[in-house]
Amino acid sequence: MRKKTALAAALVAAAGLTLSACSDGGESAKSPVADVSAQQNAEAATVLDQPFAKPNLVLTDTSGKKYDLRARTKGKPTLIYFGYTHCPDVCPLTMSNIAIAKKKLPKADQDKLQVVFVTTDPERDTPAELAKWLPSAGDASFTGLTGEFAAIQAGARQIGIGIDPPKKEKDGTVVSMHGAQVVAFSPKTDAGYVLYGEDTTADDYAKDLPKLIRGEKP
Repeated sequence: MRKKTALAAALVAAAGLTLSACSDGGESAKSPVADVSAQQNAEAATVLDQPFAKPNLVLTDTSGKKYDLRARTKGKPTLIYFGYTHCPDVCPLTMSNIAIAKKKLPKADQDKLQVVFVTTDPERDTPAELAKWLPSAGDASFTGLTGEFAAIQAGARQIGIGIDPPKKEKDGTVVSMHGAQVVAFSPKTDAGYVLYGEDTTADDYAKDLPKLIRGEKP
């Protein structure tokens, strides 16, 4: 049985939860910034009793055009992840796992599923960089978004994802602290009702995606 949270807000406010640290050198660290974490659950999915509203984000896609997240994904099963292209581990693995699972779906369901990757490093992740990275890390159909960091950070906070501005270390590596959760949004309500942590496998996604596409609980 999938574990449920009593209140999404309680998770967001909880102190001491961690962010994933990605760096060009592949090192890990912790941050005291509060975040929603599904990492401690034995099961891949955490179903929220109080879902998140979809972030009110208008950013720029890989073609350089404005992308209104709420309008473009309205009524569609949607997975949203915040990360960046220079991440050496968690971000490409997450995109790859989702892509592998998506390919196991019937073609009609593949066409319905929306996967949105929002950069946490907009200074380096231009539309062109995202367009080059997404097909190799995941799937060419995935949507990549970039824009002003403040807007991205605010949008992430709306769904309990904490992100910090990228920092350059003395050795030249760039460290980006960001929540590593994937949030699934229902096509029926447009609410984010399921969380997946960084340990979620391709098999986990493959098992749950058919239900998520129908707006059901995994």
